[in-house]
Amino acid sequence: MLENLLFGITSAIAESGEAAAPTVEAGVEAAEMSPMAAILQLVVPMALMIAVFYFMLIRPQRKKDKKVKEMLAALKKGDRVTTIGGIYGTIMNIKDETITLAVGQSGDKPTEMTVARWAIRGVEEVSVENDGEILA
Repeated sequence: MLENLLFGITSAIAESGEAAAPTVEAGVEAAEMSPMAAILQLVVPMALMIAVFYFMLIRPQRKKDKKVKEMLAALKKGDRVTTIGGIYGTIMNIKDETITLAVGQSGDKPTEMTVARWAIRGVEEVSVENDGEILA
């Protein structure tokens, strides 16, 4: 349907260009297109492709990047997080671009791991109850 509309526009422009120009030979003139119609046949499909790429690829990626940036900015002490390496931990300390995670127990104190802020994949929203221990 869109192609018919576009080709209808280009043929209308071609016909208007033919009516204004004096005709030498009817067969040759019908086969030729006006310069404006030729330009439209090149520009319109390119513009449509750019629009499709924007709405299907670029815009969703920007939305995803914005959500990740907001999530990283909202990190706080005590959050349960997952790193890009698949390690689960609880945030113990946050500095500018580094985060210290508690990833396990070693005796009576937690095992600590320091990772870059960008290495956090996500924050766990689910709280889990174990035998007297609540993980938030």
